[in-house]
Amino acid sequence: MVVCSKPALDTFSFINDCKPTTFVSGIPVIDLSRPDAKTLVVKACEEFGFFKVINHRVPIEFMNKLESEALKFFSLPLLQKEEAGPANPFGYGHKKIGPNGDIGWIEYILLKSNPEFIIEKSLSIFGENPEMFCSAVNDYISSVRMMAFEILELLAEGLGVEQRNVFSKLLMEEESDCLFRINHYPPSSEVQAWSRPNIIGFGEHTDPQIISVLRSNNTSGLQICLRDGTWVSVPSDQSSFFINVGDSLQVMTNGRFKSVKHRVLANGMESRLSMIYFAGPTLEEKIVPLPSLMKEGEESLYKEFTWCEYKKSVYTARLADDRLVQFEKLSNC
Repeated sequence: MVVCSKPALDTFSFINDCKPTTFVSGIPVIDLSRPDAKTLVVKACEEFGFFKVINHRVPIEFMNKLESEALKFFSLPLLQKEEAGPANPFGYGHKKIGPNGDIGWIEYILLKSNPEFIIEKSLSIFGENPEMFCSAVNDYISSVRMMAFEILELLAEGLGVEQRNVFSKLLMEEESDCLFRINHYPPSSEVQAWSRPNIIGFGEHTDPQIISVLRSNNTSGLQICLRDGTWVSVPSDQSSFFINVGDSLQVMTNGRFKSVKHRVLANGMESRLSMIYFAGPTLEEKIVPLPSLMKEGEESLYKEFTWCEYKKSVYTARLADDRLVQFEKLSNC
């Protein structure tokens, strides 16, 4: 008789007090083709730090092609996948998230978003036949990047900033530090059979970049934290994109926008695949509130820092840490 060993539960994290509400109608939905889109994106960033985008003009074939190529890779035996890594930090990784003890029910591929790096890394991931994966990633990133430009320019317009490309130009620099991540959350039913539900796929955190552009397959799991601390589930939608305000945009708007805390729970029966484009500036870019957004007499809530300095601080922190707190200016009271 073969006896199956129980999974080592101390290698997983669980949410014990998870009571999410269904959040079907409340998430802002922005139609990029509407003339009032610039007003709506500002409102969504102020109230939620999160919104869904439709009529985005990213070809559905680009989404489907990349999803198919990613699933081919993630379906390979673990030992074969590990030959493409380990992620240090780029390449293939699983369970371990960052260097500071965070873990999740997850495997992933992390890449720089420039085409040359993707070609180079595709060779290590797919060996002698990297063309299909490489082409799928580059087509997808190229299209999503243009959408990110459009959203950031709508934000500038909606905020009344005269320089329409004040945010988007930060991504256009050749040395911009934009990243691309493909996350795969396998079904967690095997673990749940021995334990309990609510296994954390990716723990709660905010994204440090300017914005993040997320697309996933038709499997639930993503949750966001509202301003009152309530966690709510985000209905899956494989044809749309979700936008997160990041820490850097929070600083550049002097706290007018708030970066959204979010997490992913592993699905019991279905695998979840998500693709995230992290829009970051160059390492030397100073992250400061825009003067044009400051009211007369208003002071910055944050000390001046570069993206490189903030990125280093993020790398030394745990996922759930408030990374911006050390860059806040102390109150005079």
